[in-house]
Amino acid sequence: EGFGIRTWIGAIMLDGVARKAIEPVLDRIGKALARAGITANAVSVTGFLIGLAAAVAIISGWYYSGAALILLSRLCDGLDGVVARQTGATDFGGYLDIVLDFAFYGMIPVAFAIVYPDGNALAAAVLVLSFYVNGASFLAFAILAEKRKLDDAPRGKKSIFFTTGLAEATETLAVFLLACVKPDWFPALAYGFAAICIWTAGNRILEAKSRFG
Repeated sequence: EGFGIRTWIGAIMLDGVARKAIEPVLDRIGKALARAGITANAVSVTGFLIGLAAAVAIISGWYYSGAALILLSRLCDGLDGVVARQTGATDFGGYLDIVLDFAFYGMIPVAFAIVYPDGNALAAAVLVLSFYVNGASFLAFAILAEKRKLDDAPRGKKSIFFTTGLAEATETLAVFLLACVKPDWFPALAYGFAAICIWTAGNRILEAKSRFG
């Protein structure tokens, strides 16, 4: 019963709703990119480089530019999977996508720490730590899911087994964008979202216990 409740909570969070809403648009754009000969790995790398530009913009104090670049970066993150399904997904492509995503999620808090270290550094460190813990719980679960040959991922078939939770890509994007619009809110946003990430990791550990214990 507990696992069912946790799955239900994850399924109704912002990430699942947002993905369903934008999938038709991503599908059209992704198919056009594939027809143009653009590879999924190229889209992943482009998204990362745009994310790096977003971090530089934030460090420079250009918060609105940073927000726009973050949105564009995450658009690429949504498109690489569509392109991969059209051209043929590879294990390396899935690996590259995950590594670059984690790099992006770390860069943005660090950028806020650099632009205003006195007010933001500790909050950014706590947030990055929570990302580390949450990411470890996510990847370790995926490894065991692959070992057990599980095929019931809530987000459907992807390069690895995706579990759901309160802190996913869309929720993280919303926090980053709000921080760009309201830079003074960054510490409160970082501490609040760090708590959500730790809750998500803890919830995933309970799910792992119920399925693998």
